[in-house]
Order: sequence, then C-alpha cells, then structure tokens
Amino acid sequence: HHEAESEPNDEDEGDSSLAPAIVHYEEELPSAPQLRDASHYVLSPSWDFDAPPTTREYHWTILDGRLNPDGIYRPMILINNQFPGPLVECNEGDTIRVIVENKATNATSIHFHGLFQNGTNSMDGAVGITQCPIAPNSTFTYEFKVQHQSGTYWYHAHHSAQASDGLLGPVVIHAKEERTVLQKLDYASDRIMMVQDHYHNLTSELLMDYLKPDMGNDEPVPDNGLINGRGVRDCADFPGWDCDATNVSTPILDLAAGQRHRLRIINVGAFAEFQIQFDEHPFYVTEVDGTDVFPEPFHRLNILPAQRYSVIVETNVTTGDAFWMRARMVTHCFTTKNPLLKPEMRAVMRYNSSNDTPADKELSDPTSTDWPDAIEVICRDLNVSALHPVIPMTPPPADKYMRFDASFMIGDWRLARGFFNESTWHHNATRPSLHRFLDAHSNLTTLKSPIAVNSLAFDSRKELVIQTEGIRTIDLAINNFDDGSHPFHLHGHKFFVLYQARSGYPPSETDFPSFVKELNLDDNPLRRDTVTVEGYSWAVIRVVLDSPGMWAFHCHNMWHAEAGMVMQLLVRGDVVRKWKVGDQERAVCGLEGVTTGMRPDDSIWFGNFGKS
Repeated sequence: HHEAESEPNDEDEGDSSLAPAIVHYEEELPSAPQLRDASHYVLSPSWDFDAPPTTREYHWTILDGRLNPDGIYRPMILINNQFPGPLVECNEGDTIRVIVENKATNATSIHFHGLFQNGTNSMDGAVGITQCPIAPNSTFTYEFKVQHQSGTYWYHAHHSAQASDGLLGPVVIHAKEERTVLQKLDYASDRIMMVQDHYHNLTSELLMDYLKPDMGNDEPVPDNGLINGRGVRDCADFPGWDCDATNVSTPILDLAAGQRHRLRIINVGAFAEFQIQFDEHPFYVTEVDGTDVFPEPFHRLNILPAQRYSVIVETNVTTGDAFWMRARMVTHCFTTKNPLLKPEMRAVMRYNSSNDTPADKELSDPTSTDWPDAIEVICRDLNVSALHPVIPMTPPPADKYMRFDASFMIGDWRLARGFFNESTWHHNATRPSLHRFLDAHSNLTTLKSPIAVNSLAFDSRKELVIQTEGIRTIDLAINNFDDGSHPFHLHGHKFFVLYQARSGYPPSETDFPSFVKELNLDDNPLRRDTVTVEGYSWAVIRVVLDSPGMWAFHCHNMWHAEAGMVMQLLVRGDVVRKWKVGDQERAVCGLEGVTTGMRPDDSIWFGNFGKS
C-alpha cells in the first residue's frame, strides 16, 4: 500500500497563510511487473474531509514491462511497475504534485481527465497542445490546485495511444459536503471499478494497421476486457501466445450484506462501450463525470470511453449471497469481428455478513439471473435527461452557435483520417500550439471578433483553433457523419448537455434560436465532460469558456483521436497572451528522444507526395 508521510508545520496552525502540509505517497517498486492489488481501489472509510489544504506529492516511475492482466503476456508501459496505476485521492482545495520520471523507451505525458486546470493550462498533459512529450530518461513535474470540482475522474497518457498500453489510473476528489449534501443516499463503502477493453498487442502496432490507406476506418477490435486491470481467459484459446493464468482470477466485490455501497465506475478503455449490470440488483446513479445528481434508478448502465458514473447498489436481495456483475461490450459498434473476443466480462458480487472474513468462504459460481430485456445494440449514452445535478445551474445565454461536422475521409487509397469540418489534426510534438501562440507576434494572436477561428497563427487544415476573448458561452453542435458513435471530450471544462438526437441534422443558425426556445433550459440540465454523439446523428452542448488556455476538444475513442478527430479551443486569449512558456515546459521540448512513441507520420505511406 501507499505509505503516506506528512510533514507537519512547526509554526502556529492558526495562521491560514502558512504553506499547506505535504503528504508524500511513496511506493516500493516491485522488482518485477505486477498487477496492483484490488484493495488499492477501495476507498478508506476514515478519510478526513475537513483536513486543511494539503499538497499531495506522488513519485511515478514510468517503466516498460511484460505483464499478463488476463493471462496473456504483452508488453506494457507501467507506473511504478504495476498495472493499473495508483489512486490519486485528494480534497477539493488540495494541490496535486506528480513527479514523473520516465525510464521507458518512449516519450510520454499524463493528462488528468476532467480536471479544470484553471490557471495551470500547461499542466494539462496534452502533447502537441499544452506540452512536449516527456523524453526517456527525463523528469517532468505536474503541479496544480484542485478547485471548484469534486467527484470521480481519471488520468491517462495523452501521447499517441499509450493509455491502452497501461498508463492510466483513477482520481477521486472529495468535497467537504460529499456525504451531507452532494450524495443524497448514504453508503457504507466506496470503491472504484475501472472497466476497459484490452488488446494483446502494443497500440503502436495496432495504429500502424488502423491508419494505413484503404483500411476504411476499421478500428482494432479488442481481444478481451478487464475489470480493475484483471480479466480471466483460458490459455488454450490463445495457442502460440505466452500465457499463464495461474495468478489471474475473476474479480470479487466483497460487500457487507444489508447495506448500500457506492461504486465509482470508470470506462478507461480505448474504444468499446460497456453495458454494466448487477444481476437482480437495480441501482441508483448518483454522479456523472464529477457532477453529483439526484438518485435515479436503472438496472443497466451504458458507459463509453472516458465517462464516469457513481452507482449505489443495495445488498438486500434474498435469493442468494453471490451474484454476477456483468460488463458487456456493445459489439454492434465494431466494424469487424474478433473471433477470440468474449464480449461479456464478469465479476462476483459477494455478500459478507459482519463476522465473515472473505478468506473463509469457498467461492462457487453465482447462479444469479440476468435481466430479461435485450442487450443494447446501439452505442449511445445512458438516457441522462432524467439526471439532474444536486447543485442546480441554469445555462447562461450563448454568445454564438457553432456547428462542426465530424467525419472520416476514407477510400481511394486514402489514409483513415478523422475530420472536424475540413480539418484533420496533425500535432507538432516539439512546438505545442500553446507555445506557438505565446511565442507569436500579437498581430497573429489578436482577432477582430471575440469568437472566431484563428487561421493567422494556425493552419486550419491541420489545426482547427477556435479563439475567444473574455468569458464567452458557446453552443457547440456536433454533426456526426460517421456510422460510429463518438464520445466527445472537452479539456478544462464541464458543459451543459442541451440535446442528444437519435438521427438527422442539427438546426441551421437561423433555426437555432427557435430550437433552443423549445428546450426547457430552466430544468437544470446535466453538466458533464464527455458526451456521446450517436452514428449519423448530432448533439448540442453549451459551454461557458472561462478557464484560460489552449484546450483539446476531441473524440475519446482513442483510435479516432489518433486519426485526427481533434480540434482546439483557445479560451480567453486576452489572459493567455500575457503568459510566458515556463522554463520546465520549454526545456522538455529540446531533449533527446522527445519525439519517440509518436503515431506514424502520413509520409511513411506516401513519401511527401500530395503534401500541401
């Protein structure tokens, strides 16, 4: 477990101007790669919600290693030689400091998904946007204050598709009023459940195949799924692979009987949507992407990559004391079939009476029954229109309505490239867009309009940058011309989900005002950071752009983001123009090996033909 050591302040505790206490989370690195014990993801019941603001310092060593989360050994990129990564847990108002020492072969970066980073845009971890990759044999320190948000988040590499090679873990931010005001149901235990698709090959190999010409945007189909980093497969199904399943077993949720339990479910995968259920147990959804909501009952949970939901399960069913938890991939969204994939993963939810120790019980397979209704065949979000935030907020009126067409250009021996309008993102790893903006002459960064595309400082065909001056509110319509569903994520902000359509096209600019009038915006709409737009459909979000910086807006299907389905919002240019690139951020860009691990450049297939 983490050893947390505090450094007490010697001076009088009454003076609030003192530097916060520092808690160091030191971890012994195991000598060989290993799976992190599941107990790391059960939150401590003795957490101090009222602790004074604290700096929580983590030391992470990034290493290459071979590991077998489901029995099959594969090369992985690990934090502290373990998978999944360590829990980052803090209170609102704390400062997080993560010292990342990269001892792996390739460069990397870490993005804290859903954190506002208000005032610390350079700590957002987005390669080519806010930072250069952290080169091998170098160290980079992330430090930021967690403000005005709480709930369930996660972190992952934001360099190529490395997250699916093992660089990921959970983040929990506690609010003082978490159990008194924000969560309307009381619960006896609190834990994290990460679900993900899992590939037996390195993402760099899969990307080469996926992006090459005439692949028709056929995303790599996973080989398996994992729950908190574990999944069980029979080695006999994978002849020729190095496989050892002796230390891999079905995940177990030991829950005290007759009580309510909070599970913070995170889809940390690359591509697959999951439908999650607990046999014979309906549950309440009480949090969505860090927004506490009034409890609503469901019996299956749809969760797309990068989304988070807290559910409250009550252990009061009398038909048995062990039940299946099922996490099923919605395979209808896969363009090809993987004959080795078993789309349903399972964990055992086991009731414990207070005097049992879990080791005393022989584990036999549950005999619980599935829900009778059919499994989802469309990739789409949970119906969130019924979910309303506990802290109500009425969306302020929007200053502008903007429409973006999300599409793939494929066929005719073209590369699989994802587009927003006419733009497909090509990142510049050694000169991130934020740095170029700060280094540019002000006549390239000052626009005549308060909300506009900046095509002076950026080539919009390769980097679509929407720039705002002052705090602006925009309505963003995403029109999906692709058959696949896209979970879209905006860095640095949460947004109001105004409307998610099932088909058709978003309204034109002239029709939009009357469309908005029809929506009941006083009804306290959901605020989240990752929203799904169904295939051949559209959605509208309203976002108050108040966190200054250069923020990615991209599809969180990792393959689509790597294919270029990324744009950027340069928010509050009036504030950002006064910034300078920090010394650490500048230095990391010049290091040897900074460009290792990048996705393949288009020229490897075409030479330099057709490069405009």
